[in-house]
Amino acid sequence: MADTVNQDAATPAVGVAFADAVERIRRSSEYVVIPLLALIAAGLLFSIFLLALGHSPITFFSLLWRGGFGTEFSWQNTLVRAAPLILTALCVAIPARLGLTIIGGEGALVLGGFSAAVIAIPLVTASAPNYIVLPIMLVVATGVGAFWIGLVGMLRHYRGINETIASLLMSYIAIAIMNFFVEGALRDPGNPNKPSTLPIGDANMIGNVPGLGVHWGLPAGIVVAVALWVLMNRTTFGFAARVTGGNVRAARAQGLPVGKLMVTACAIAGACAGLAGFFEVAAIQGKANASLAAGYGFTGILVAFLARQNPIAIVPVAIFLGGIAAAGGLIQRRMGMPDATVQVLQGLMFVVLLVSETLYGRFAFFRPRGDKR
Repeated sequence: MADTVNQDAATPAVGVAFADAVERIRRSSEYVVIPLLALIAAGLLFSIFLLALGHSPITFFSLLWRGGFGTEFSWQNTLVRAAPLILTALCVAIPARLGLTIIGGEGALVLGGFSAAVIAIPLVTASAPNYIVLPIMLVVATGVGAFWIGLVGMLRHYRGINETIASLLMSYIAIAIMNFFVEGALRDPGNPNKPSTLPIGDANMIGNVPGLGVHWGLPAGIVVAVALWVLMNRTTFGFAARVTGGNVRAARAQGLPVGKLMVTACAIAGACAGLAGFFEVAAIQGKANASLAAGYGFTGILVAFLARQNPIAIVPVAIFLGGIAAAGGLIQRRMGMPDATVQVLQGLMFVVLLVSETLYGRFAFFRPRGDKR
């Protein structure tokens, strides 16, 4: 008899829990539906652009799929491009939780990769083993990246300088620093065609993940994304960051160390971009040169916005945009269009995505029940 009573009491509780879960899914689906609508709208606008140029949108998007996801080679190329996008997107997403718009991940990537290549030169000359060279390169790359973007956070807090402008300007400064040394004092005399530093050597190159054909930067990026999701959603630091991002005055009134939170978040962001630079040197380039400035930092901005600054969502979005970038060469060969055509598509996606921000909260279906706005 007692078991029957307990079961009857438990049934309404299960029903309430299920209803609450459905309600949460309904309300949170706004953050999936609106970005999808934005992508569809960007695709339609780009189709009009293609038609105006006399090209078939169907051919373009079929080649886009084939070049990014249609074959095993396409997937490998896509995942290789997705690895730095994950890390540079995290460089945008983490400070965004505090209301900071950092767009200088490109500079931290370039300077981090350059520093890793430079610190490896004396170690390689001294015939140091790779289990010493690679960890030192990793620490230097992440440390330089953390310092570079952390400096932006310090300028924002202590001097009131706009972090968006500061990070963008520092990105160009970082690229100029690399070019200055690569084309001057640190240029490899044995490579006259393309200015580069001395190579780190094949023994210090990071191999691919077995059976995947992609370097270890991809799993490292995924691990970092998961770790930062835990940090920002399951720790007191993440809670304090969200409070600060919601209302700085309220955070100060509660005694939160706003300046320390800003600088720390920016340093974490810079370390992510610096880590991307490390993998670009140690897994792909083997040296520092102009190829480090490949635009991953700027594409990472789009990845972060499309993922709504969610570290977990950044991973699939980075793979998606990595596939778009990987298809550029195939589109150029088959349709006779510039390789930068995919960048036009990405630009349209970014603009439409920004416009779609005004749609949040406007649809009654996604509002809490009882909200009569």
